[in-house]
Amino acid sequence: MTSRGKKIFLTLSVVVPFVIYSVIYYAPMIKNAPFQEKYFVSLEYKWGTGTQLENSYNSATGEFKYLNKNDSLVKSNVKLSQRDIKYLDSIADVQGFWNLPNIIANNEADVNNPKQLRYFIKFNYQKKSKEVTYLPNFSGSERMKGAIGKMQKEIELTLIDKENAAR
Repeated sequence: MTSRGKKIFLTLSVVVPFVIYSVIYYAPMIKNAPFQEKYFVSLEYKWGTGTQLENSYNSATGEFKYLNKNDSLVKSNVKLSQRDIKYLDSIADVQGFWNLPNIIANNEADVNNPKQLRYFIKFNYQKKSKEVTYLPNFSGSERMKGAIGKMQKEIELTLIDKENAAR
């Protein structure tokens, strides 16, 4: 092998694998770059049965509507602080919310079932948004179910805490 051939072989055996590794390693980080707390616009959180999700929260307007134990609609205005937004964004990051599929359900029949409880979570950022519809009876990946379940619980607890503090 000539000296030039050795240099080409060495370059191809070191540089090319490094470039491939870098692309594979950094691609998810680059893909999730628009989902940063500083680009946060609003959070939408809805829950209920069927396609008509009667309970909802929108952080852009602060509008919080839910049915209480007596089936009467309660409306209040709950604003999230920057600290709350940062906390929820970090929980979404840790739980891998950006990598979850848009619908987490067992099958199409569950999605179309009008009596099935479901949660809808949408994070809006300046350039992108991510929404996930989650059906709690999901029996697939425990890791996926745990991630979206924790995300849903944290949003719910944050809203309850904020509403109780406002009273």
